[in-house]
Amino acid sequence: MSDKVEIAPELVKRLRERTGSGIMDCKRALEATGGDFAKAQDYLREHGVAKAERRSARPVNEGTIASYIHAGGKIGVLVEVSCETDFVARTDEFKAFAHEVAMQVAAQHPRYLSREDVPKEVAEKEKEIYRAQALESKKLADVVDRIAEGMLSKFFQDVCLLEQAYIRDPEKKVEDLRKEASAKLGENIQIRRFARFQVGEEIEPE
Repeated sequence: MSDKVEIAPELVKRLRERTGSGIMDCKRALEATGGDFAKAQDYLREHGVAKAERRSARPVNEGTIASYIHAGGKIGVLVEVSCETDFVARTDEFKAFAHEVAMQVAAQHPRYLSREDVPKEVAEKEKEIYRAQALESKKLADVVDRIAEGMLSKFFQDVCLLEQAYIRDPEKKVEDLRKEASAKLGENIQIRRFARFQVGEEIEPE
């Protein structure tokens, strides 16, 4: 007699809608976790990250440029999102992901794509400010650096697109959203660059 748990198709469907993973992947995840929906999500996330990391080395020479205009024409965004094939670039799912990224940029005004793009001098200046603030608060010397590192990490989460909380689901980062899109579409999906314009905004010198 088999101990295999019978998985209801409705549960598979709900997990697929929640995670964007394939039907068979969802079914395997539920079987592996005894039908526990929350654990199945964690299972898919763990396995999806491993697959996404393997995909991330593959070249991306196709994609799309998405635009988003907000606040009655006062804010505009352009985002370039890349993928491996023109077939995926033309899918509704890929275009929807690019649109979500453009909306994120409009709403949250990131300054950089990732923390690797933050100039070293900017990060060092921020850290020095946080150290000074910690010292002024009379924190112990041995915890000042830890406090500064924690505040610098929060700075990256505010100004780096990939580290920002996703506007539709703050439990996710934009990077998590990218990985989900990659898993769902089966290709290396990358946010390549973005530009945000706001009427009346001061233009920073090059």
